[in-house]
Amino acid sequence: MATPSAHASPRSRWASLLAAPLVVSVVGSGLVLPPVAAAQETPTRPTPAQSSPAQTAQPRSTTAAPDPAGAPDAPSLRVPAAPPSGVRLDKVEWKSANRVALWVQSPAMEQAVQVQLLLPAQWNADPGRTYPSLLLLDGLRARDDASGWTLETKVSQFFDAKNAVVILPVGGQSSFYTDWVSDAKGAAYQWETFLMQELPPLLARDWRVGDKHGVAGLSMGGTAAMMLAQRYPEHFQFAASYSGFLDTTSFGMPEAIKVAMQDAGGYPAENMWGPLGSERWQEQDPKLHTEKMRGQSIYVSAGSGNTGPWDQPSGLPDIPTNFPGYGLELLSRMTTQTFVNKARAEGVEVTANFRPSGTHTWPYWQFEMTQAWPQFAAAVGIENVEKPCAAAGEIARVAERQPGLGPCLTGEYDVRGGKATDFRFGRVFWSQATGAHSVLGAIGAAYQAEGGPDGVLGLPTSGETTTPDGRGRFSTFQNGVIYWSPSTGAHAVRGGIRAMWQERGAERGDLGYPTTDEITNPNKPGVVQGFQGGTVYWSEETGPKVVEGDILKAYREAGAENSELGYPVTDEIALDTRRGAFSRFQGGAIYWSPRTGAHVVPRGPVFDAWGTVDYERGRLGYPTGPLRNTAGGQVMEFEGGRITVSGGRAEIS
Repeated sequence: MATPSAHASPRSRWASLLAAPLVVSVVGSGLVLPPVAAAQETPTRPTPAQSSPAQTAQPRSTTAAPDPAGAPDAPSLRVPAAPPSGVRLDKVEWKSANRVALWVQSPAMEQAVQVQLLLPAQWNADPGRTYPSLLLLDGLRARDDASGWTLETKVSQFFDAKNAVVILPVGGQSSFYTDWVSDAKGAAYQWETFLMQELPPLLARDWRVGDKHGVAGLSMGGTAAMMLAQRYPEHFQFAASYSGFLDTTSFGMPEAIKVAMQDAGGYPAENMWGPLGSERWQEQDPKLHTEKMRGQSIYVSAGSGNTGPWDQPSGLPDIPTNFPGYGLELLSRMTTQTFVNKARAEGVEVTANFRPSGTHTWPYWQFEMTQAWPQFAAAVGIENVEKPCAAAGEIARVAERQPGLGPCLTGEYDVRGGKATDFRFGRVFWSQATGAHSVLGAIGAAYQAEGGPDGVLGLPTSGETTTPDGRGRFSTFQNGVIYWSPSTGAHAVRGGIRAMWQERGAERGDLGYPTTDEITNPNKPGVVQGFQGGTVYWSEETGPKVVEGDILKAYREAGAENSELGYPVTDEIALDTRRGAFSRFQGGAIYWSPRTGAHVVPRGPVFDAWGTVDYERGRLGYPTGPLRNTAGGQVMEFEGGRITVSGGRAEIS
């Protein structure tokens, strides 16, 4: 039920109005609100490295919340060793040298789901190693473009020196990361199946995730983290909830969740677990299944709702201007305390941090994430000591000239043909042949996507340089270049396509900047690459050729190089006749004029017959439509007539 200011809707103001009567009603039903420190005891804004004694106090209530009679047992499930049938990786997009977006085709979700990974500090330096993982879940207003953790916090910087793979699912608004009993506004919400059955074996196989795991989340994600840890106790060694709602079935809580889900996207709560408070709801209630967490390392936290270091005072005593965040954090505080009481009554150890202030918003969750790190590291066997590193030699001199690289993350290590050192915002490579050069930012991400020093580009031969037109940046490598501009992103250009592009003036020529990477055709040997001014097709037989404009559109509609046309054998050629143009292909041609548009003329009887009357210069002029099959053969219309093919013979009329 996250309420960051960037995501808040006008309706979310009603959450604070709803919270007050809910607080009154649920207190009498077993939910417990621990004492809140006075406002003057609120600490100053904490740093991620430390917390005050007042903040880490762990109050214990003497009254445990009662269980509903006959609560159903939640099953203990296992993660499969291999990805289920139909699970595959559809797309990989590197966001930086240590952050990558994956699109995983999910049979359960009936779509490709984006998951972003923050990679460990030693990812490049120790390529044979596997790493523990932390599944980090979003709040109720999860977006479809990126995780709130990367949008609202410094999670990437915090983990860049840590040796864990952080898994960030993207999307899942109002989902509670669970399997819904019915559709979610037309979508197949089967998040638990995706996160626990489909995704883990793929990451273990392809992305070096080891056998130690944690799960954590904020608000809705905190609720889900506890549910998943209880349902998969053998998989998770650590679980954390930051302002989660850890009692979902006590009086008033199903209704509160229903209101919140309606506010965050209009999702029907009954479609999630059936009728409010039903057996399925009880199966998913974290407080009812705490006994399943014995042996797990558990961290929970919640604020009091009072004005804290990241809130604006409202003028009312202790009450912040973030009214929705005030009410929601009160509910989180009470439900988390109920969970803690139940767990401790079951003999389950819990680290509980109930803060004397703070609302339901991102700065507090970022703080709790940093505070939970040592406990997570201990649970999964990560040495929680950042070893000192120092650059040396030519690499150190590059780092001195470029303070924007930030601190080093690794020492010097071997790469193919040379040495490398990783820094917070880039990498520096050295070899005797190339010297030392940095690769960073979007160009660094593109270099990683190409395989880095082990890929086709080889080592960098220059640092990042501004392009002559002043609009972009580029870096050169042993076997290619990577160009970047704000509108096109960063893409590598190499081989025959690079040679042709540079002959035409590179980014200052008619093609402009590259807009895609080089794409290999799996069906017919060759590659294709997009540029601002057209698309370049290359094959061993034809070399690089440019197809552009309406001719390119017609070529793609016909199936491009996979069609009977094959690869282009010429660039676009201008024609004198009515300012037209054409491109020749292995299997025909495409002709265009302003009046007729672009049309494919395949090799064969029609093309040959048209040639007998001098193509577009003759009486037939340009084609005005596609070649059509008829009962007796084929026909194609032209400006000045038609060509009909019957019995293998062409007739002009």
